[in-house]
Amino acid sequence: MISNFFRLKDLGTDIKTELVGGFTSFITMAYMLIINSKILEMAGMPFEASMAAVIYTTFIGCMIMGLYANRPFAVAPLVGECAFFAYTVVVLMGFSWQVVLGAVFLSGVVFFLLTALNIRPWLVNSMPESLKMSFGAGLGIFLALLGLLKSGIVEAGNAEIPVHIGNWQEPKVMLAVFGVVLIVVLLAKKVKAALLLGIIVLTIISFLFGLSDVPSSLMSAPPDIRPVLGQLDILGAIDLKFLPVLFVIFVVFYVDTMGTLIGVSYKAGFLDEKGNLPEIKKPMFTDSLTTVFASLLGTTTSGVFLESATGVQTGARSGLSTVFVGVLFLLGLFFAPLFTSIPPEAYAPALIVVGLLMISGISRVDFSDPTEYIPSCLAIVLMVFTYNAGIGMAAGFIAYPLMKLFSGQREKTNPANWILCVISIIFFVLYPY
Repeated sequence: MISNFFRLKDLGTDIKTELVGGFTSFITMAYMLIINSKILEMAGMPFEASMAAVIYTTFIGCMIMGLYANRPFAVAPLVGECAFFAYTVVVLMGFSWQVVLGAVFLSGVVFFLLTALNIRPWLVNSMPESLKMSFGAGLGIFLALLGLLKSGIVEAGNAEIPVHIGNWQEPKVMLAVFGVVLIVVLLAKKVKAALLLGIIVLTIISFLFGLSDVPSSLMSAPPDIRPVLGQLDILGAIDLKFLPVLFVIFVVFYVDTMGTLIGVSYKAGFLDEKGNLPEIKKPMFTDSLTTVFASLLGTTTSGVFLESATGVQTGARSGLSTVFVGVLFLLGLFFAPLFTSIPPEAYAPALIVVGLLMISGISRVDFSDPTEYIPSCLAIVLMVFTYNAGIGMAAGFIAYPLMKLFSGQREKTNPANWILCVISIIFFVLYPY
């Protein structure tokens, strides 16, 4: 019954593979339980209540994606958007977190309607293949950089040297470097559970050698969600002074969720010969609905988590793996000490390796045509060096049609390209730098 419901045979997978894929995705993204909650705490939201909101939102999003869209894409509150809302909108600009939740609600509703009216799918499917592939490659480099920083293999520097090599003589860094080698070797030997096996081995080594703390307990009582439940301020979000921020939130939601969806879909082999994702409306309905629930529960914009690519790399191809992710997050209400004890040096190598594997999409960009590869490379560079995927994607949306226009190839653009170009220009004008 399970196999038939999720079409496992048609997708070339089985229950065991989906379980391994779901567990791998969960482990590589479990860090956001703490990170998202800590970020929201800085915005004045209670830590434990925020953690509960993140868990419930992730569970709902994964259930919708798994049971309705049948895709191996874990859906959860996005860390980048969470940081943007907390640091920029609340701390720097002075808006309340309740107003931010109101904006999250409105963005979810608007994008649900845009999906139902086929506007959102049309905009995505009308994008040039070169940009789609560059977004996947850029997200891969971004994911690798995230893993490198979390593991300490590279470190944040200063204004002159933004990043530099970490201390490779430090035991935790040595373990992370060993982890990258271990996972690469396992992949070369075609071990299906290479990523999961690598994470487990590295976690055990870290515990045995005292590099990270063994959890004092395996279980804990579920946190109370009531302090943030239903606290959104919709009227505050449509106030005139907040409208520029609301527009930026809409664009960030569109760009980030679209880019990650295409990037992970490419890694899974779901894109057709034109670079489009069949039945794209289903995952789009999923992220918009999940975002609506997120605002009601008390957390921020949700979408396909980039770390889903780790599960895809292990062979996950159906929504069953996503259901597993959702169930594991729900168990996180009781087993948070265990799940959050997995150290960065154990899961970061998986992020690095998967990021490197995602870069292959750039091979589908036409490097004989500057109007194709310059916008693509610009998007990749800015995605990585601004540490903001949305910035790079928006830059690509602007550069592509303009380069076609100025090179006398206007006929190779379409209305959707120009709509995204104008929206992206407004985005940069209104962005709260």
